[in-house]
Amino acid sequence: MAGLRITFLGTGTSQGVPMIACDCPVCRSSDPRDRRTRSSVYLETPEAAWVIDTGPEFRIQCLREQVSRLDAVIYTHAHTDHVMGFDDLRRFCPDETTLPIFGGPETIADLKRIFFFAFNGQNLYPGYVRPDPQVVFPLVPFGIGATTLTPLPMVHGRAEVYGYLLEREGRPLAAYLCDCKEIGGPVIERIGGVELLIIDALRHRDHPTHMNIEEALAVAQKVSPGSTLFTHICHEVGHAETEAALPPGVRIAYDGLRLEL
Repeated sequence: MAGLRITFLGTGTSQGVPMIACDCPVCRSSDPRDRRTRSSVYLETPEAAWVIDTGPEFRIQCLREQVSRLDAVIYTHAHTDHVMGFDDLRRFCPDETTLPIFGGPETIADLKRIFFFAFNGQNLYPGYVRPDPQVVFPLVPFGIGATTLTPLPMVHGRAEVYGYLLEREGRPLAAYLCDCKEIGGPVIERIGGVELLIIDALRHRDHPTHMNIEEALAVAQKVSPGSTLFTHICHEVGHAETEAALPPGVRIAYDGLRLEL
């Protein structure tokens, strides 16, 4: 592994695909790419490994992809489908090891409220989660190993959430923009020409808090990345037929997809 490896742990929307009690064609699909757990990516470099978001299926995703190392956790925001695997981080806190947890001020505050038992300092027993909260701020870079990450503020309904730009040796390798409806000019400028754009593309129809496919394509045109992958996808989007209609350089991510940059 020379640079950055990205594994898609999950690519689905908040209810996953197939959805409970749904008999639509995508939920009944036999194509494994149409089976989507909640959105998350696992990132590896020669010197470090970390995850962006820990959804409800985090344990299952780690078992499926044989994740055995985790040096840090990055959060985009604290909505249920992005944080509810938090307690499964205990497996990455052996002995008295702490685990750095990065997120914006509101996200860290929400994590401390939801998982107060992990942050209150009263449960420092072997096998428990030992988070080390690290507050990050919009467009202020921080590092994990030799990778520079820049938090990218985006609008997601009433919430400001963070995407992340990942750079190594000055090269903008990937931008992860999950759960967003609006992306401002400064962010577009900051990620311009990135090698890989990973972006929210919930469905074909409009949605009040997520980008649809048309909106995601418009952002990709502005960013002009080397390639684009859609994620956070609902059951209205069949993988094969939708991907076949996309322009060159644009694909749909799927659970288990692994890339080397």
